[in-house]
Amino acid sequence: PPAAASSQAAQAATDAPAQAPTPVGQAPEGENIGPLSVARILELPGVLTQKGMLVVEPSLAYSNSSSLRVSLVGYSVIPAILIGLIDVRDVRRNTFTAALRAAYGVTNRFEIEGRIPYLYRSDSAVGREYLGGDDFTNEIFNGSGSGIGDMEVTARYQLNEGGLDKPYFVGSLRFKSRTGRDPYEGIFSQSLPGFRGEAIQTELPTGTGFYGLQGGMTVLYPSDPVVLFGSLNYLYSFPRNNVTLRFDDGSTQNLGRVAPGGIVNFNFGVGLGLNEKMSLSLGYDQASVEPTKINGQEPADAVRLQLGTMLVGLSYRLTPTQNLNFTLGVGVTRDAPDVTLSLRYPMSF
Repeated sequence: PPAAASSQAAQAATDAPAQAPTPVGQAPEGENIGPLSVARILELPGVLTQKGMLVVEPSLAYSNSSSLRVSLVGYSVIPAILIGLIDVRDVRRNTFTAALRAAYGVTNRFEIEGRIPYLYRSDSAVGREYLGGDDFTNEIFNGSGSGIGDMEVTARYQLNEGGLDKPYFVGSLRFKSRTGRDPYEGIFSQSLPGFRGEAIQTELPTGTGFYGLQGGMTVLYPSDPVVLFGSLNYLYSFPRNNVTLRFDDGSTQNLGRVAPGGIVNFNFGVGLGLNEKMSLSLGYDQASVEPTKINGQEPADAVRLQLGTMLVGLSYRLTPTQNLNFTLGVGVTRDAPDVTLSLRYPMSF
């Protein structure tokens, strides 16, 4: 999902080419999993995978977010005294993602990559209505969903030679499918106590429901003993027509044409080689999500989302062909997940 979608969600520099060794510890050609072997904290390449080399990377990730919403519907007769309805909503969201990524070096400057995710989502919401029944009654809703997420295919091309104290420029094009469960496929309930008739999805989606195309540019600058990296990307999601919601009472609602907002994303960071086997990365990732339009119009409550995350990663080279990467992300904006954890195990063949 966007947020997730989410879209939804951070890896950096590592699967690489047959260029000359860099100061962050390149193993002999054919045995390494990347010359820029810094801890991967963003969805960036290293330089690129060597020609004829296959990199397979299983990974596990966990994300947690929470929010507290208080809505006042009524009027005030004197300061601090409200006549009407107070709706208090506490939402906690947990997402677990297991994924398999594979990258193949077509040439020393061109690679293709595929990624298949499997998600498990669990949401817990507490609805509480004051002055609309028992003032102290909490209504709890628990929803979950699991299944294949949106599969992706990416092509990357290294534009220049690069080298020590010379930047690498890598262009990328990513296609995102809609293989995950559609957010509009499930049944919505409007009869949950404590939620004032708001439509709540009882079976959570595992995909965004829209095809997407993302173009981007990555820059990596190796300078002994660090690697500087950053990227700028834009994701366009293709609109859908005749989108329909289904409710638990058997009724439906046709939304018409739904066009998700574009996502502008930039990130930057630094990787430091601590020794021949271990490296540390620090970075920041920011995504700006434009409001979704329905039939060409923005809903009255549509807002632009800002997802900012501080990232720290640690990488350990187990063998010349295997790495272990751990990443911690902490949300620094209201819309971003509170915490994200990921563990990756890239292996080259």
